[in-house]
Amino acid sequence: MSVPATAADAVTLLVIAKEPVPGRVKTRLTPPYTPQEAAALADAALTDTLHAMLRTPARRRTLVLDGNPGPWLPHGFEVVPQVSGGLDERIAAAFELCDGPALLLGMDTPQVTPDLLVGVGRDGSDAWFGPAADGGFWALGFADPAGAGSLVRGVPMSTDHTGNVQRRRLAEAGLTVGDLALLRDVDTAADAASVAACCPPRSRFAATVASLAETVR
Repeated sequence: MSVPATAADAVTLLVIAKEPVPGRVKTRLTPPYTPQEAAALADAALTDTLHAMLRTPARRRTLVLDGNPGPWLPHGFEVVPQVSGGLDERIAAAFELCDGPALLLGMDTPQVTPDLLVGVGRDGSDAWFGPAADGGFWALGFADPAGAGSLVRGVPMSTDHTGNVQRRRLAEAGLTVGDLALLRDVDTAADAASVAACCPPRSRFAATVASLAETVR
């Protein structure tokens, strides 16, 4: 796992996501949002994330999906189903699809831009880690993902110390880690408002939050 990426366009970009179906996504947004509105926000967040990845140099782009593709899926992605099991198992399995440098992101940070990923594949790191403000992580990558599963499986997910545990595992494995920017996930209505405020211009997510503003008053 010590072979570094040599160029940004050699990286495989993975987005792990759920189909934005009402009642199955962003349930912590309800209330104040309805399940349909929460799904609309999830749809916008996923769409923004996928389009940001299209603008990021990459060898390959893969959506690791729980559910079915919809009109939100742009051209340029291959789609593979998530495996069963906990999130750690699903992340580990996603890396097992890759035969070279790979970076995995979720669908909860629609404010992501290609500029935030500029070091990935360029800085000689063995791994890359994007911490989330809630204690989790929004991005995780490996220059050589062959043994990534053992570094991900067993990490407790969706806790306020998930990020610390995952980051520590990378360091204890002797990997050099390129740290990415701290970003805020969208879990609550307050998160949605905060993230929308720092999204890029013409963001679908920011536009959707604005259109639903009356709902949360």
